[in-house]
Amino acid sequence: MPDPFGYGAGGRRADGGPRADRARQFMPFAALRGYYDLLRERERVPEPKRELSEEEALSLSRAFARLKRRCMARVVYHDGEGYVALRGMVADIDEAGRVLTLVRTRIPFDDILELESEEEGRLP
Repeated sequence: MPDPFGYGAGGRRADGGPRADRARQFMPFAALRGYYDLLRERERVPEPKRELSEEEALSLSRAFARLKRRCMARVVYHDGEGYVALRGMVADIDEAGRVLTLVRTRIPFDDILELESEEEGRLP
């Protein structure tokens, strides 16, 4: 009885192409690449930047004093639209320019709301 799908015993179609080529046409295709990321970004509700209380500012200052380069840290900062949490390795602490660089993200000191470092033992 002939093979109804046109495959021979060697894993090839009747036209000589490999069976994997036929399967490739059914693989998922992302026609709207980046569209869902754009939608997620548009869903963000703008949040105004809050002022730190004296107690929060003192706590943040202490966290900065314990912070070291090449240690893991978690930062909650205002990115212009809302607050974002970022966890990664501290690449640079520029005290003169008042900028903290976490991985490749440059964060002005004035935009930081919370700061936790691995040294404090509070990171999971």
